[in-house]
Amino acid sequence: MKTEIDIIQEVANKAKAPIAGEIFFLNNLNIKSLPESPGIYKFFSQDKIIYIGKAKNLKQRVSSYFGNSLKDRKTQKIKLLTDRIETFSTSTEAEALLLEQSLIKENLPRFNILLRDDKTYPYIHYSMDDKFPSISMKRSKHAVSKDYFGPFISAYAVKSTIKDLQKIYQIRNCSNSTFRNRSRPCIEHQMQRCSAPCVDQISEIDYSADISSSQHYLSSTGKKSRNLMLSQMTKLADECHFEKAQELKQRVASLDILHQEQSFCTNHTSIDFFACVKNHGKTGACILSARDGKIRGTKTYFFKDDLLHDLDALLQSLVFSYYQNNFSLPEKIIFTVRPKNLDLIREAIKLKFNQSVNISCSTPPSTKQLVKLAILNANQAIENKIGISDKYDHAMQNLSYYLGLEQTNLLIEGYDVSHHAGKYAVASAVKFSNLGPEKKLYKLYNIPHTYAGNDIGSIENVMERRLNRSIEEPLPDIILIDGGKAQLNSVLKILSLNHKHQPIVLSIVKGANRVRATETILSEKGILEIPINSPGFNLLQQIRDESHRFAIEAHRKKKLSSSKLSQLDMISGIGPMIKGRLFKKFRTISSIRKAKLDELTQIKGISKSLAQIIIKELHKS
Repeated sequence: MKTEIDIIQEVANKAKAPIAGEIFFLNNLNIKSLPESPGIYKFFSQDKIIYIGKAKNLKQRVSSYFGNSLKDRKTQKIKLLTDRIETFSTSTEAEALLLEQSLIKENLPRFNILLRDDKTYPYIHYSMDDKFPSISMKRSKHAVSKDYFGPFISAYAVKSTIKDLQKIYQIRNCSNSTFRNRSRPCIEHQMQRCSAPCVDQISEIDYSADISSSQHYLSSTGKKSRNLMLSQMTKLADECHFEKAQELKQRVASLDILHQEQSFCTNHTSIDFFACVKNHGKTGACILSARDGKIRGTKTYFFKDDLLHDLDALLQSLVFSYYQNNFSLPEKIIFTVRPKNLDLIREAIKLKFNQSVNISCSTPPSTKQLVKLAILNANQAIENKIGISDKYDHAMQNLSYYLGLEQTNLLIEGYDVSHHAGKYAVASAVKFSNLGPEKKLYKLYNIPHTYAGNDIGSIENVMERRLNRSIEEPLPDIILIDGGKAQLNSVLKILSLNHKHQPIVLSIVKGANRVRATETILSEKGILEIPINSPGFNLLQQIRDESHRFAIEAHRKKKLSSSKLSQLDMISGIGPMIKGRLFKKFRTISSIRKAKLDELTQIKGISKSLAQIIIKELHKS
């Protein structure tokens, strides 16, 4: 384990400049005495580091913690707990960033963004001590040996890469015991994925050359490897080694086919995407890695807090946690969100790895598919971790904000009417709370025939009946109607008769061509100004969809039930009791029609003669 002195010295060596440290106790802290240089600062509480930060100007940054305008809850806690501050000055802000990330990783301060550091990382390993080396996946905390290539983003990425190497260079991946005991080539050789050194199908020199080529493929790009093979092929042909030249030609063809099969983007052969999203008040992040146009894997993170308010700190933590060494650096990095100081990350990467990387926030057309995929995975990281109650609680809070309510624990009822040309009309009433849909409290209303086909009259009738039940079942905080201004006003008219509690009434107006993104929320005061992609808006859409589903389902059942019973209504001698018994046993009219005479007579109240009549009449219909 590195000591703090080791880390400081390491950064100082990279920067080729000394780093100076100072200690300040809070009881005698003189802000004016703080250095104005770049550097890092450490906040202590009872001799334990609780926060590490970097600054372009230490004096300005540290003093900001002790002002009177602290809005961030985390910052307030840090201020209250801190009893000692240490600072270290650096020559540049990039040096400060490197030092900050290294110290955070070693000390794991309570209030810093902490990324889970996997115990081991997947690598491609070459067994170079063997006469004919094999390739395999191995995990290691810090694999510094030249026999290891990586780390990779996932085990899948390693296995996929090994598979590609076998297709092109035909390197063995069997165990040494299997290798020593082979007497004939295995199926890998038959599939042209191994040159079968186990049975002397290839010389040690040629196999060693294949190993070197595959390692060059790993340490460069597929394009560079292709050009190298073409150059070698030309040289061999000039020297009249036509057989070996033909083998290289086949490998180039295999590499081309591989790229055609696997390519997602063509402009960049080596690119990583960093996506950060906020949803339900939480933060999700995804790193998607593509090499030679192929997705090599994804790594996702979930944070319980909203970290996008300090996007720079989040991206810096992600970048320097992910890239362990310069092997894993791509040609290009794309952020799906823009930090304030993009140049700082570029400079720090160059300082750490002595290598420049193209970092951008723009999305070329050829990479849009991968950007969408990275964002999707970042959102999924949140969805996989967050509880249902958290989702609805956050959505209710968001809706309360746009409605100007102090109360966030809301009860919402959603109503919808469903009918077919005025027939079989029903209305649904669904209930949602901060826990989500309360399905046990759902209700259905049969609409009287006097309101057949009259949507306005139907919803007024339902509201009148709901108002009559308000003593035993209090009205909700919000009533949501699927409809326009006419439906909204009709509900407001009925509810105005109630003087005890006036719920907020909202309606959803369908957008052009029924596109959800163009829908509008209406209130008594007019259009509710709420973002279309906000959790509150999405919640209202969900409630509307659920009330619609429940109403449609009830309408179809009512229609089907009426249709079934009408066929039996035509048969003399069958009353409600016998109808009920028939459907209890056979479930459907189709099953009753298929029933045999003796099956029907087993039903209480059905004689042999009545059973014959039932069979005769149902087969007519």
